[in-house]
Amino acid sequence: MRLRILGFVTVVIVASLIPAVLGILVGWGGALGLREKLPRDRGAGVRTRATLRSDEAFRVANRVAGLPTVVAGAVGVLAGVAGFVMPNVWGTVIAVVIGLVGMFALVAGGGALGHRAALTVPEPAPEPAGCGGCACGGGGCGALAAAQADEA
Repeated sequence: MRLRILGFVTVVIVASLIPAVLGILVGWGGALGLREKLPRDRGAGVRTRATLRSDEAFRVANRVAGLPTVVAGAVGVLAGVAGFVMPNVWGTVIAVVIGLVGMFALVAGGGALGHRAALTVPEPAPEPAGCGGCACGGGGCGALAAAQADEA
């Protein structure tokens, strides 16, 4: 009988921790996006072709997606708490599954909103050809180009 109770408690704790931990991580990412502190060079945030074309597009997209993402994190944490207080294993499983589905739906919706917001940001101007990475002016690329023209 003790083994059965111990198994029940273990299942409840482990199952409840999954959405709670994911909710904390998702909510943290959403909060960083809302505050415009989400770094573009990491793997977090709304990452589509439209959002990655410029720093401004990435910032706007993740600011727009921030609120739904924070709410998704709260749903995950609440699902973990609800799963923990359920009287039986099936209640825990149902609470966890509903919470995870809700959390992922909110994250997907926030991502779609962020992508659409990034599409409204104008594309950055292309960098001039021939000067990328050189110290243009002051003899940088100009001196190299002149030397190559003299050789030809």
